[in-house]
Amino acid sequence: MTRINVTVDGVGYEDEVEPRTLLVHYLRETLGKTGTVVGCDTSNCGACTVHLDGRSVKSCNVLAVQADGHEVTTIEGLAQDGELHPMQQAFHDCHALQCGYCTPGMIMQAIDVLNDNPHPTEQEIRVGLEGNLCRCTGYHNIVKAVQEAAGAGAAAPSGAQGGDRS
Repeated sequence: MTRINVTVDGVGYEDEVEPRTLLVHYLRETLGKTGTVVGCDTSNCGACTVHLDGRSVKSCNVLAVQADGHEVTTIEGLAQDGELHPMQQAFHDCHALQCGYCTPGMIMQAIDVLNDNPHPTEQEIRVGLEGNLCRCTGYHNIVKAVQEAAGAGAAAPSGAQGGDRS
């Protein structure tokens, strides 16, 4: 076992983990952060996307020990004082989901897209989201939601910049 110290959604945690534990499993099974979903376990779908030090990562492709000493933001950490993050609100307002399985990862990646480019074109949004798959919507309303959130000045709650499309 390896001891890690990690801040998740603004709360510090110190835990013993198996060195091979994936971040997605640590978040879900140890911390109960079930909004971060397991999609493919191969980093192909993006459903498990979270922010690690303000940059999007697919948590099925990151070991929990790699998050030691770092800050993780999950979908549960976006809302502040009972108010949805502007990206969450835009997804709601634009009906940018159907089954909702991809939505947490899609929202986290969409925030990262706006951190890289606060005023993206439709094509830039599509390229920025290409590592996150949705089997239901056809992406039209997802793109519309990102455009709406851009107009509302959506940014990561930590204020961190950048994006890693790994």
